[in-house]
Amino acid sequence: MKAVVYEEYAPDDDYKKILKVKDIDEPKPKPNEVVFTIKAASLNYNDIWGMRGNPIPVTLPHVSGSDAAGDVIAVGDEVRTVKVGDKVVSHSNMSCRVCDACTDGREFDCLRRTIWGFQTGPNWGAFSEVSHLPEVNVVKIPQNVSYDEAAAASMTLLTSWHMLVGRAKIRPGQTVLIMGGGSGVGSFGIQIAKLYNCTVIATASPDKLEKLKQLGADYAVDHRKEDWHKEVRGITKEIAKSTGSSPGIDVSFDHIGQSHWNKQLTLLKFGATLVSCGATTGYDAKTDLRHVFFKGTNILGSTQGTRAELEQGFYWMGRGKIKATIDSVHSFENAAEAHTKMLTGKGLFGKILLKPEV
Repeated sequence: MKAVVYEEYAPDDDYKKILKVKDIDEPKPKPNEVVFTIKAASLNYNDIWGMRGNPIPVTLPHVSGSDAAGDVIAVGDEVRTVKVGDKVVSHSNMSCRVCDACTDGREFDCLRRTIWGFQTGPNWGAFSEVSHLPEVNVVKIPQNVSYDEAAAASMTLLTSWHMLVGRAKIRPGQTVLIMGGGSGVGSFGIQIAKLYNCTVIATASPDKLEKLKQLGADYAVDHRKEDWHKEVRGITKEIAKSTGSSPGIDVSFDHIGQSHWNKQLTLLKFGATLVSCGATTGYDAKTDLRHVFFKGTNILGSTQGTRAELEQGFYWMGRGKIKATIDSVHSFENAAEAHTKMLTGKGLFGKILLKPEV
């Protein structure tokens, strides 16, 4: 079968040099595993980390990709809930299922947790014609959700759902700030907050602002402006006039990190929450602690989520309340160009998909 394989790292981000479409062995299921054809897979930033070999050196040769959707073609003897012919999507958070964290419903805190397609291998990821996962790491796709939509949603929908619902515990009527609303997690963050009847202020570069409103954002702000936070503050003052509440943000949804960290803190109400799942602009954020202790701010870390949370998100996708935003679709042969587009972010809005053929 065909797969996108690399056998060396590219710390200089020269993906054309290392990414090759090769024939590798088709998997056979272990007793607890499901084998499925891959109709669509999507890119994540961990694919870039893998090719750089930093911050975690991955197993070589490597097939990347953590999000995949397709049809089951074989199951192991111990599999009970999935059958041949089922449409499934990957749940890439692979945990031990028996430690204290896992049995407490916190599989994302498992010390033996690995991310499929990033930390697995050799040659075990989504960018292949056929792959395999444990039964507990696949979820059935609702009838009216396409393979493309499911692949685009897998990790980012789960991450966004866990951030807002699992960690921040959003409530109807809150004002929610979605940083980087044009990204995969940001686009789902907007929709989840609107599902909970929140007022949403989303940020992005100026060419994406209208698309944020199409996703459901009530307000869209250019976060490349030096004083973007002042515009957000002004919006919250107008909201406060109509609602009788205090101005400010109840929940800030962050994956940008260093460049906008303190400005987010200044916008939070007393007792408000900032939930973070990443730091695409850098990890070394300086924090003005006055905005933490004086206002009783909750700062929450968040990564991945549970299988149950992924099923909750797909339930609402199946009802048409949440939709995947797809930027573009590329063939395996164009994998290097697809990854370069994700890295630069130029014109990017939503998820990038890879398919064996387009």
